[in-house]
Amino acid sequence: MAKQPKQLEVAFLGGVGEIGKNMTAIKFGDDIIIIDCGSTFPSVDDTPGIDLIIPDFTYIKANLDKIKGVVITHGHEDHIGGIPYLLAECGNIPIYGSSLAVALIRHKLTEKKMDMPKMHVVKNGDVKKLGVFSVEFVSVTHSILGAFALSINYPSGSLFHTGDYKIDYTPIDGESIDLGRIASIGNKGVTLMLGESTNVEKKGTTISEQEVGVTLQRIIETHSDKRIIIATFASNVNRVQQIIRMCEKVGRKVAFDGRSMVKISEIAKELGMLEYMDNTVIDIEDIKDFEPNKLCIISTGSQGEPMSALTRMANGEDRSVVIGDNDVVAISSQPIPGNEKAVYTLINNLYRRGAKVLYGSLEQLHVSGHACQDELKLMLSLVKPKYFIPVHGEYRHLKKHEELALSLGIPKENIRLVDTGNRIAIKKKSIQFIDSVEAGEVYVDGDSNVDSMVLRERKQLSSDGVLIALLDIDVENRALTAIDILSRGVVFEEEFLEKMKDVIEDVFATSSYKDEKSRGGLKNNVRRKLERMILNKLKQRPMVLPLLIEHSKTEKTDTVEVDEV
Repeated sequence: MAKQPKQLEVAFLGGVGEIGKNMTAIKFGDDIIIIDCGSTFPSVDDTPGIDLIIPDFTYIKANLDKIKGVVITHGHEDHIGGIPYLLAECGNIPIYGSSLAVALIRHKLTEKKMDMPKMHVVKNGDVKKLGVFSVEFVSVTHSILGAFALSINYPSGSLFHTGDYKIDYTPIDGESIDLGRIASIGNKGVTLMLGESTNVEKKGTTISEQEVGVTLQRIIETHSDKRIIIATFASNVNRVQQIIRMCEKVGRKVAFDGRSMVKISEIAKELGMLEYMDNTVIDIEDIKDFEPNKLCIISTGSQGEPMSALTRMANGEDRSVVIGDNDVVAISSQPIPGNEKAVYTLINNLYRRGAKVLYGSLEQLHVSGHACQDELKLMLSLVKPKYFIPVHGEYRHLKKHEELALSLGIPKENIRLVDTGNRIAIKKKSIQFIDSVEAGEVYVDGDSNVDSMVLRERKQLSSDGVLIALLDIDVENRALTAIDILSRGVVFEEEFLEKMKDVIEDVFATSSYKDEKSRGGLKNNVRRKLERMILNKLKQRPMVLPLLIEHSKTEKTDTVEVDEV
């Protein structure tokens, strides 16, 4: 039998049909490389009690002997947040990324007291050989330093992954996107391009980070009699650098508030990415020693995160910062979709404490790190891929990016829209879907993973409450001696409670109650009957938990048989 020809296979494990938990596996022959391994943050409504959402690693675990490494486009959580969990499940896979990305990963692993894998720091133009793959790291501008696009050569073609990017001609650190190298890669021929799609709905180009600097400088200069608090993303080192430079010019001390802000600023300082004079930055606990109008506090919490520094300030719970009418608070970000309510609650609470609050709808306090339509068109025009797959976006973003590619002349048959779990095979003359892989979401709660059944139960408890039916049973006489009904989050009238007890008595009377199987049947029948009664009467679906409390004269203690949730 003829040997099956090798083809490039791309498995999408996250980051398509969604924004977050980016992870893609590239396979050729017996070699696989992983691009990014991110996480996403849960929502209170959809994932109550969950700390983090990460990709499903089933496909990776099934192919561990083929994995050559993880290549990181940049150090944002949606691209590196899943790394500790990947390493915990799959062992110490080599990691390749910028100095900042690697430092942030090291910090995560240190916090979790995990062993360090082999980690390789790369810079613009570096080429790494990973099995049959040759991976070149190409600098792009983004809202974090050390961001790369990836040019990946394999035996029968090449793949270009844009990573997250925008085209900023005046970046704060002077490191522009390497458009010349990208054009050169495109001229040599690119088989497949994976292109980020976050801002595809926005026309024109993304504003330069320097525009935010102009606004921040005006705020600092025009509020010389006030204490200034600026909340932004801790990972946006360029923005933090701008703020520090402005403060140094006017003689303000800078204090960092918020765990991630303190840690990332320390890392950036050690790497030479953040520069300031020795006496500029003070500890947040020392701000009491300085006049308020000589201070600028840079904090986390621009998204209204419940435990963040700015939220603590707004709620009067921060140990070091008490908000008052002498404060100007600038929120240097835009609400991430889904965070709007939390952000505006935060703003309201800051106003209640007397602060003057400046935010996106009032000032130019934030610019995106993602490319808009004209930049996306330029990238497609430079790379000139034969095949194109939009990534990093909800399905509507992927669809709009497809339309953009069609307008530039890429044939529709050469474009594929994918979902998590899809797998694509690329040959020289075709691109096609092949068998999907097991993929999806894994919910992290503390130190354990939670399945979808537990989430459904949590949502049911939060929306409809819980009813516990206690059946007091004389085991020797097989008699039901008492019934007690407890409820939380749902209220029943006394008359309806009595009817439920009558139903429980009827169910018990028709049950044999002689062994483990019959006891299980009793509980199931009680549950079903009560659920049906409540739904018919109140149109509600509380969680119903029957508990059997068994008494025996020959035993000193009661036996409580708790139904499994």
